[in-house]
Amino acid sequence: MHKVRRYVTGLDEAGRSVVTFDDYAQNTLEIGGWPGAYISEVWVTSASPADNREDEDASLRPIRHDPTPGGSIFRVVEIPPEKSFGPDEIDSSAAFESIGSHNKPSEDDTARHPSMHFTESVDYLVIISGEMHMLMEEGEVILRQGDCIVQRGTKHAWVNRGDVPCVMAAVLIDAKPST
Repeated sequence: MHKVRRYVTGLDEAGRSVVTFDDYAQNTLEIGGWPGAYISEVWVTSASPADNREDEDASLRPIRHDPTPGGSIFRVVEIPPEKSFGPDEIDSSAAFESIGSHNKPSEDDTARHPSMHFTESVDYLVIISGEMHMLMEEGEVILRQGDCIVQRGTKHAWVNRGDVPCVMAAVLIDAKPST
């Protein structure tokens, strides 16, 4: 599992800017039903505009697939190569349940790939390392280190056909459904 180093800023008692969290992301989850897939929450907000006066570690709450209404999530996701286990070993029901998702994919959705899903957010993603295929209902693209994705609540699946885990940074912002 990729350890996620984070630096979070805030204000000290005198109102000067300081680093308030200098550590590794504390809230990490191995996704149930998906061997070797991990989510590390870096920061979470529950409203927009966000309240920057809070001092608590906002990432320390149960990991959820989607942000709360008006909220956002900054996370790092690691997806293992499928050749290390095979797509038939992904239990999509267990995976989505483990991340508290109410966006349960249908059998038609998962027929293309067990990880086919959608979010109720606009997601900004950057491939940090490795590579990933993003399957859509029609077509797919291969994503490599440095590539950026704007996922606008459409159905998609993450498929790692490479030899090493793919690590992606993602920011999810609450949005109206695309359908």
